[in-house]
Amino acid sequence: METNLPVEIVRQQNWLEPIAERLQPAIAATLDNSIGAEGAKILHGTWLGHPLHVVLTDVPLGSWTAAAVFDLLDITNGNRAVRRAADSAISVGLFAATLTAVTGLADWSKIGGGESRRIGLAHGLLNVTATALYLMSLYLRRNRSRRAGRQFAFLGLIVSTFSAYLGGHLVYKKKLGVDHTADYSPPENFIPVLAEAALAENELKRVNADGMPVLLVRKGQRIYAIGETCAHLGAPLSEGKLEGTSVRCPWHGSRYSLEDGRVLEAPSVHAQPVLEVRIRDGQIEIRKSND
Repeated sequence: METNLPVEIVRQQNWLEPIAERLQPAIAATLDNSIGAEGAKILHGTWLGHPLHVVLTDVPLGSWTAAAVFDLLDITNGNRAVRRAADSAISVGLFAATLTAVTGLADWSKIGGGESRRIGLAHGLLNVTATALYLMSLYLRRNRSRRAGRQFAFLGLIVSTFSAYLGGHLVYKKKLGVDHTADYSPPENFIPVLAEAALAENELKRVNADGMPVLLVRKGQRIYAIGETCAHLGAPLSEGKLEGTSVRCPWHGSRYSLEDGRVLEAPSVHAQPVLEVRIRDGQIEIRKSND
């Protein structure tokens, strides 16, 4: 079995867990109380339909990589323009790192516990370390210690690269920030999934449609059908809370419209798939929505 060395190193850092247990709820409460539901949608990227943190991470990493290239050019045939370019790239990276950190904290506060939380904390601490190294680098450069500044920047690039690897692991292995309904394949034609009499008013009912978990909800004369797996981190929405014509995820509080599946409250950034419903011969039938 192939060993993932960077992740294995983090797994062995047991001291991270008690810090994460105290820090995560404190950050979540602080953000909830200070920015509200609309602010959370901005930080998580709900308005974008894509996690905002993932988009922003490219800016500091790209800027600091560019700074490394300029530093190498400065060493080989240095001139004032190349040095200014390196300093500017570091400054842009530091500014972007601040915005990236805020969005990262918002995402981390809503991922629950377990290994993902520990890796996320290590990812954040490494980013703080990298930022501090680049701040020192910029200070030294502006105080006529360019050689030392380049050394600090080199260390910062190593640390930020390690951190980026952990971030990639969270996305590609732990599936954080991805749409957990992306593989849904609703039936093209109507199929029966439940007797109409078996669905009570305001009940969150899970049914299966060709292996796809579907959430049924009756509100008066209308029956709604959306994907039952929360797009955020895969929670069962049938165990959530019905709020008017919306459902709230039981794990992290994302709220979705039963009408069109759109995200009403973060942290989710992906809408739920919506299915078309009809009643025939006493059976509730559903199929892929054509809207």
